[in-house]
Amino acid sequence: MMTPRIERLLLNGRVRTLNARRPSVTALALSAGRIVAVSEDSEALRALVTSETVVDDLEGRAVLPGFVDAHLHWQGTTEGLFTVDLHDVPSRHECAERVAQFASNSPPGEWILGYGWSQDSWADGCFPSADDLDAATTDHPVFLKARSGHAAWVNSLALRLCGVDREMSDPPGGQILRKSDGTPSGVLLEWTAMGLISSRIPPISVETLATRMLKAQEYMLRLGLTGFHDFDWRDSFLALQILHERRELNLRVVKQVNAEYLESALDLGVRQGFGDEWIRIGNLKIFADGALGPRTASMIAPYDGEPGNFGIVVTDKEEILELVGKASAAGFASSVHAIGDRAVHDLLDVYEQVRRQEAVSGVVRSLRRHRIEHVQLIHPDDVSRLAELDVIASMQPIHATSDYPFADRYWGARCAWAYNPRLQLDRGVVVAFGSDSPVEHPSPLLGIHAAVTRQRRDGSPGPEGWYPAARLSVDEAVRGYTLGPAYAAGLEDRQGKLELGFWADLVVLDRDLYAVPPEEIPALQIVGTMVGGDWKYREF
Repeated sequence: MMTPRIERLLLNGRVRTLNARRPSVTALALSAGRIVAVSEDSEALRALVTSETVVDDLEGRAVLPGFVDAHLHWQGTTEGLFTVDLHDVPSRHECAERVAQFASNSPPGEWILGYGWSQDSWADGCFPSADDLDAATTDHPVFLKARSGHAAWVNSLALRLCGVDREMSDPPGGQILRKSDGTPSGVLLEWTAMGLISSRIPPISVETLATRMLKAQEYMLRLGLTGFHDFDWRDSFLALQILHERRELNLRVVKQVNAEYLESALDLGVRQGFGDEWIRIGNLKIFADGALGPRTASMIAPYDGEPGNFGIVVTDKEEILELVGKASAAGFASSVHAIGDRAVHDLLDVYEQVRRQEAVSGVVRSLRRHRIEHVQLIHPDDVSRLAELDVIASMQPIHATSDYPFADRYWGARCAWAYNPRLQLDRGVVVAFGSDSPVEHPSPLLGIHAAVTRQRRDGSPGPEGWYPAARLSVDEAVRGYTLGPAYAAGLEDRQGKLELGFWADLVVLDRDLYAVPPEEIPALQIVGTMVGGDWKYREF
């Protein structure tokens, strides 16, 4: 057998391959963007070196397959780098101060956009109002998205420009919060209500968005990410294609298809998996319910302390069944946002019916890799149903540590079944991890730390973590950021391992993630990120 030409040789590494047959090696030989040889003996591969081979001595550094974020919002992540950052701001007053400072450097009439506020982190826990923002500026319309992404806070000028007044009814699947006299308060819940304002904000050009994405891409590469599954909208897809066209796309992207574009995709005859090694079409994306932050996640029993609040159904069960069934018949699996236990239950009912339809049509389950996005709360009676239906659990470990005070407050004892990938792993379910960025920080290391410790970086809520029975091993968490996303995308034959024929996508760390104390995981440094055999980020 002819030995392939070796373009690059990585030597003297501590390489964890995630391949059970050969779990660790010290050397990798690369050619044409793929791994063509592996060895436990670095010197043995030196014989393959030619005058054209680039040799990188890893000097004992730890190497893992590249991390893949299975759920983020790429346009939102990009835009977050160019708007008012309200993450972890401790009061509405300080949020307004940041808006005022931003507005002082913006021409009158220009929209002020921001992201990341959370009323649950404020002392009174109450929603803000337009009046709070009117104190910051009356010359700029303001639109601030909540950390959950399921609520928006606007000022009076924004309401007036968009015609949102006391006569306007709540849109289907959304809610306009109101004062006692019926006038809008300045907070809008869920996408349809938020869209009453956001649809009137002048968009930036797709070319500008593509250019801004370069900054976000550099940021992600420094975090050790080599790819992601994108849940944002059409402009995100267009901008990513522009980067690809310019040969500036350095991350591998699986682009989900939002429900409003399903008919267009079907008319074109596009099927899941269409694309190349940089951008490929993923699943159909649907919203079943809202989120915990604004208490709009759809619940079987009401929120603790709010006896009349069962959340919001964004897309009803019958419509989800129609969409998922139509998509499956046309070659698409589905990824459905479901956070509350009612939403998860209803979605599992849908998948059960669709699995029966697929069986009648002769479609094997591995060809329709359906997913539940988030699975933040599941009813005990439904815990085993993902395994029974071969449904992937797409989860975000850092949500657990960010949300636990609010989950305890509003879900109480139900939290034993909340944010719990252990329940699914123990039943053989494929779990794919992500960040939901910009809702949470996109660092996989922070996600792994949350999964392993169930603690925040400051050690809260205590040494055992929140519901410690849900903790994972480091290996389980790493697989959630590598093998899990690869399987979810149908790429398990080329992504997620460091093995012969797989993409040469890898991350180099300053220390061994498997060997450090769990509390030190956030302090680990990514010193190199390689995608397709090329260093896209390197600091050694």
